[in-house]
Amino acid sequence: MIKVAMTGVYVDDVAAAHAFYTDVLGFETRLHMDLGDDTLFVAVGAPAGAQPELQLLLEPGQGPIAESYRTALYEAGIPCIVFSVDDLLAEYGRLRGLGVRFTHPPQRQGPVLAAVFDDSCGNLVQLIQPKE
Repeated sequence: MIKVAMTGVYVDDVAAAHAFYTDVLGFETRLHMDLGDDTLFVAVGAPAGAQPELQLLLEPGQGPIAESYRTALYEAGIPCIVFSVDDLLAEYGRLRGLGVRFTHPPQRQGPVLAAVFDDSCGNLVQLIQPKE
């Protein structure tokens, strides 16, 4: 059986993204290594007990491939990643209270309730809550 172990998100600034994804979104640090020359290798994941085998790598977004990819996604309004939550309205309120800017408030999209926010690191991120 093949399972996802790690996926990445290109970010403007790895240290700032690490702070946002842990302090604001509530992820925990899984890996944090200084590779020298101001290069960090940082991976985060869901808090203890939830998806322990899955990590999100916060990758430096500089360079022509990453920059054009991120810019195209952002300008088209396409989220770079989707996270699920148990209660989207509560999470929306919590994140707005922390100053997170949403580009799309919660709305029904087929089988899910969805919202999109700016991660302050150059990306749009979608939150979804499956609906019965």
